[in-house]
Amino acid sequence: MDGAQGIDAAGTLARSAPRRAGSCSASARVAPAHATPERGGRLQTPPGILARLWTDEAAGGLSRRCPELSARNRSFPHLVSLLCGLVLASILASPALPFSTSALLLAVLAPTCLSLALLRIAGTLNRPRHAPRRDLCEAALPKASIIVALYREAAVIPQLVTTLAAIDYPAGKLEVRLVLEADDTETLAAIERCRLDRRFGVIIAPAGHPRTKPRALNYALRFCSGEIIAVHDAEDRPHPHQLRHAAESFSLAPPRLACLQAPLNWYNRGETWLTRQFAMEYAAHFHVMLPLYQRLGWPLPLGGTSNYFRAKALQRSGGWDAWNVTEDADLGVRLHRLGYRCGLIAPTTLEEAPVSLRGWTPQRTRWLKGYWQTLGVHFGLDAERRRLSLPLVMTLGGAVLSALIHGPTLAAALAVAVMEQGVSLPVLACLSILGAGYAGGLMGAVEGMARAGLPVRIADLALLPAYWSIQVVPAVRALVQLVQNPYLWEKTEHGVSSLAEPPCTSPCPRPSSPSRSALQASFSPAGGPASRSDRSAARG
Repeated sequence: MDGAQGIDAAGTLARSAPRRAGSCSASARVAPAHATPERGGRLQTPPGILARLWTDEAAGGLSRRCPELSARNRSFPHLVSLLCGLVLASILASPALPFSTSALLLAVLAPTCLSLALLRIAGTLNRPRHAPRRDLCEAALPKASIIVALYREAAVIPQLVTTLAAIDYPAGKLEVRLVLEADDTETLAAIERCRLDRRFGVIIAPAGHPRTKPRALNYALRFCSGEIIAVHDAEDRPHPHQLRHAAESFSLAPPRLACLQAPLNWYNRGETWLTRQFAMEYAAHFHVMLPLYQRLGWPLPLGGTSNYFRAKALQRSGGWDAWNVTEDADLGVRLHRLGYRCGLIAPTTLEEAPVSLRGWTPQRTRWLKGYWQTLGVHFGLDAERRRLSLPLVMTLGGAVLSALIHGPTLAAALAVAVMEQGVSLPVLACLSILGAGYAGGLMGAVEGMARAGLPVRIADLALLPAYWSIQVVPAVRALVQLVQNPYLWEKTEHGVSSLAEPPCTSPCPRPSSPSRSALQASFSPAGGPASRSDRSAARG
């Protein structure tokens, strides 16, 4: 490919080299505001007319210029019908039906399920490749902007400010943009109680629809002047060297490398059985599956945080889709469609995992709903989208399919086996297919935790089938929302964990220059206090 593509003012795809005079990306129609606050944490407010223009652009810029790349105004009932049919088929694929009918249904489901299992196994055999980097002196580092979208996050603001202040990057080349919703007075009050330095600026996103994180990110992008745009969540604890790693990796990479993703895990991973399952799931995703997708040349479904973008590539790709509730995965696929690529870096970010099903279910509902939205946007039979069909089916489609069928299929197979007091051939086939999936999942979890430097317990591995089975609940909720309220953003509550300052055992990457050795000795990868176990894990 000669060059990456972008979205011009007419909403068509255009090559980035050479760029036509007068063309305009979706995020650059109006020049960004680059004013630096006079003092740390000062509110940054553009004139009223400009604010209204930017608000409208943040919500509808991509959907107006390139509607085929946005989830806005899409009809999802046909997709819902198909997915409901898959659930029904998985339940009916049992000995309650004639053998020929069961065999037909199993013949449809088995290849997909076995392919997903083989993909997970292949991931454990693939060795991760992180983006190469070179040491840069402070003068050579590019300017960077960090955006943190906040809503009802007063409980975690002190920790967030402490974590961001510890980032190892020249103060004169780093700006932090905290973007709040207009009615979030509680979070604003918490920010005002903090002592912020001149790197911090506070942005109020005017009221508007949809009220989603990507709309807030698009609005905040107007206030960023960095060559690198980083995205973090309120509860994040990124490694202090993570931003520098990204900048040093971009310095060696060609322009088509648009984004770098850091691995994620949970600082409260040992708090409940659910957080331990979540930790294994994340370890498998970021340390096993994403490296495999990268090796295969597939799009990377980005995580919603610890993304580092080249500002120009982000603008030319249209920014975030305000109408997609998994704007991260969607943007990763869109960048790939436009000819860009995404890579991986090693330093870890730790987050706060939901500690109960009450918090986990809405979050997983939003993720699955967003995956279906992304499939609806990017999956198709035309020439442009056909080349992405297999990767999308095996990545986002695999997550959707697993969530839908594991619980019903396992329950149906076990129920029939109990009623018949034996294992018939269709039941054996169902259990074999599920067993292959569990085997791939177990291998991915064990290998992922090992690569992340985290311990894994046999009891947690034994509960993996139960964890996969309960995902049918958020999957069904997502199906209902997809029809009734597709753009509803169910917020994940933070600051509820009882582990305020947990030890971190994630591997600590080698510092990129000797001058950072002291900082590495003082901070864990999460940006919190280091411990003896942390340093031992890092050496291991």
